[in-house]
Amino acid sequence: MKAIALTEFGEPDVLSYQELDDPLVGPDRVLVETRAAGVNPVDWKIRRGYLRGLFPHHTPLISGWDLAGVVRAVGPAVTEYKPGDEVVGYVREDHVQYGTYAELVAAPERTLAHKPRSVDFAQAAGLPLAGLTALQMLRAVDTGSGDSVLVHAAAGGVGHLAVQIAFALGASRVIGTASERNHEFLRQLGAEPVTYGAGLPERVAELVGGDGKLDTAVDMAGGTALRETPGILRDSTRHASVEDPETVLQQGGHYVFVRPDTADLTWLGQLIDRGELRVEVQRTFPLREAAQAHELLEQGHVRGKLALTVE
Repeated sequence: MKAIALTEFGEPDVLSYQELDDPLVGPDRVLVETRAAGVNPVDWKIRRGYLRGLFPHHTPLISGWDLAGVVRAVGPAVTEYKPGDEVVGYVREDHVQYGTYAELVAAPERTLAHKPRSVDFAQAAGLPLAGLTALQMLRAVDTGSGDSVLVHAAAGGVGHLAVQIAFALGASRVIGTASERNHEFLRQLGAEPVTYGAGLPERVAELVGGDGKLDTAVDMAGGTALRETPGILRDSTRHASVEDPETVLQQGGHYVFVRPDTADLTWLGQLIDRGELRVEVQRTFPLREAAQAHELLEQGHVRGKLALTVE
């Protein structure tokens, strides 16, 4: 099969388009013909070697954790899928080697769900990691009926889904931080935009009115935004972050490291098919141009998601 893999860590040019052995299909594995692979910030962090202290890494290392595709074959213990089924997956394991930037992926059954019917493969591939992250963060802070929610980095891959999922969980109001060029995009999603950066708590208070406080917050930005978040909330513990676990836990908040979950992924797909969740894909690249996708993502200004397509 063709795949994007690396044998050393570094700049985007370490990613190469290679011919590698087809993956083995174990008893609980589903062999998926990849149609699209989502591109996430964690992918370039792995490429640079930043996660080597958290997971064993083995080379040649195929990048990517998100996929959408068609089942080619299943292991004898697989019960939920059959050849021809369209699936999506957040294919993360406890070591880093066999990723989704490849024509074929042998995914553990527990990492998959049936693909939403109403979207194409590129949009579907943008859902798993970002959608699961958003949902699991919002649930960690018990976002529910009538809550007002702050979403940091609301125009990004996780953020734009968190805005919509918050409403699906019953939130009455969502405020999202973003650069001014993305404010209209957030309004289209139902959020009230606010510019990030110095003076954020004051701008939020002015926008909210009353006591100037919100109920819950989810953070994908870290840094100053994370440090200022508890002061924006009525209950300073009702915030979650995917950044800087030491800081967020010291604050009494929740650190979330997304986990594969078929039930959660299925629920998100149902939201899409009901028209309640939209995956914004800013741009797609052919698989062989994965390095260019990484270059764009590392610039930090992507609206929504990027995806690689496999023909």
